[in-house]
Amino acid sequence: MRTPVAAFGWEFFHRHRGYVAGLIGYLLILGLIKPLYLGPDATVSFDPPDGFAAFAVVPFTVTFFYLIGVFTFGLTGDLAARQSIYPPRLFTLPIGTAALAGWPMLYGCSVMVALWMAATLLARWPWGVELPWLWPGLLAAVVLAWIQVFTWMPYGLRGIRVIAAVAVLIALDAVVFTAIELEWPEGALIAVLAPQLPVAYACAYAAVARARRGSVPDWSMSRVRPGGSRTLPPFRSIAAAQLWFEWRRHGWTLPALVALVAPFELSVLFISGYGSHAFVAKVFGAVMLTPILMAAFAAAAVSKANPFAREVYGVSPFTAAKPLTTAQIIAAKLRMAAISTVAAWVVVLAFTAIGFMWSGADHVLIEWADRFARRVGTVRAAVPVLLVLAGLITVTWTMLVQGLFIGLTGRQWIVRTIGMITLVVVMMIGPAIEWILDLPDADRWIWDGILFVPIALVVVKMALAVWVAARLVRSRLVSDRVLVTGAAAWAATVLALHIVLVWWVDMSYIPPHLLALIAVLAVPLVRVAAAPIALDWNRHR
Repeated sequence: MRTPVAAFGWEFFHRHRGYVAGLIGYLLILGLIKPLYLGPDATVSFDPPDGFAAFAVVPFTVTFFYLIGVFTFGLTGDLAARQSIYPPRLFTLPIGTAALAGWPMLYGCSVMVALWMAATLLARWPWGVELPWLWPGLLAAVVLAWIQVFTWMPYGLRGIRVIAAVAVLIALDAVVFTAIELEWPEGALIAVLAPQLPVAYACAYAAVARARRGSVPDWSMSRVRPGGSRTLPPFRSIAAAQLWFEWRRHGWTLPALVALVAPFELSVLFISGYGSHAFVAKVFGAVMLTPILMAAFAAAAVSKANPFAREVYGVSPFTAAKPLTTAQIIAAKLRMAAISTVAAWVVVLAFTAIGFMWSGADHVLIEWADRFARRVGTVRAAVPVLLVLAGLITVTWTMLVQGLFIGLTGRQWIVRTIGMITLVVVMMIGPAIEWILDLPDADRWIWDGILFVPIALVVVKMALAVWVAARLVRSRLVSDRVLVTGAAAWAATVLALHIVLVWWVDMSYIPPHLLALIAVLAVPLVRVAAAPIALDWNRHR
């Protein structure tokens, strides 16, 4: 390629052309769904949000985070690492540091503004929703620019990047929401945001310059041998060494993403006030769902075999050649995912507690808890809270593991197809619920068919589990003892969950066999059991 413009354009758009094509198709569908399907009198509500609002908002939210990952190169490195995430392969290009920092920022800011302009046009026609033209897109561009600065800057300690980014983004968020609360005109908001772009560029230039010359400070206080190498205790086993390796590569990705996003969401409680109980519920729900959404992005990042080659999925030759069995590699990845999930939820719960207490909105949650405890009793009130929390943690872990193990197949078309199907399913949940509830006799239809869907899902799940178990036995990837122990642990977990549900739920309305189906569906099985097959498929091809 003859010019830096073309080189960076290929870097960003050609490599992600599938997602760009999907986004364009989605925008066309969103523009035609009202005139062709819903009719001219249909409306969409964002407060409170209805199903079609979710259909419109969810893909734009996912696209915003995806674009941040693309233009910051955040999908190719460790957010908690000391070194810069800027790909070293780009440092060899025959261009100056100003171009290395400038073109990604220019492309990213332009795309952010263009995306908001497209959303504004679609909101005004055909949906008839009035949105500001420029300043939200400019805000997205400023947020992206500062995140680029923090991801490209080398640091002296692990984790400092996340802390610095959170502090600056919260301050930026506070200024903008304060201006909104004071009802500043759009010109004043633009005057606050626009000057930050050249400042961010200057900081990004300094960050890329330091990274390009290999300047990585070291502020640690660890012991150093006379020869200059750090002393590390010996590993107890090969499995422990592999777990350390997996954690160093991927473990901090999910907690770092959650630490970046959660304070940004909680900051609205300080700026505009926590307002009504409904507003508190929305903020609380959004924060609780953040680890699940971030797990999808973390899985996309950690499923790469080579963090600097975006198109290479699966297992790297370095890992494949290790004197480890497939089961040992999978076990290390499962343990890493579990530790990463727990760390992410510790972060989100700590931020939630601090945010709600400091903002004064905690009294709303305490009021809800007291009312619920008085109605059902303290013990019976604690059980569903723990079950919901355990369910959210399990879904987060499942999302992380699922994306990681899909990537282990090494088949790019599988990774992209399943990712697109997942996004479409999430998009269609809201409109499907709205459509079902609007049907005549919908309540009776749902009640009559309440067992059909879970029975069908359980049959499919168990059939897939039997097929996976047969493949594992034939391939000898895991021993018979491991298979029997895993099956027994899964059955014991399902039984314990079923007992808890039967104890808590009123049996006069919900039959016990429905709760048994729910317990079977709630405990992960197939995706975890199929992980050795996915890795073996790619490891020995």
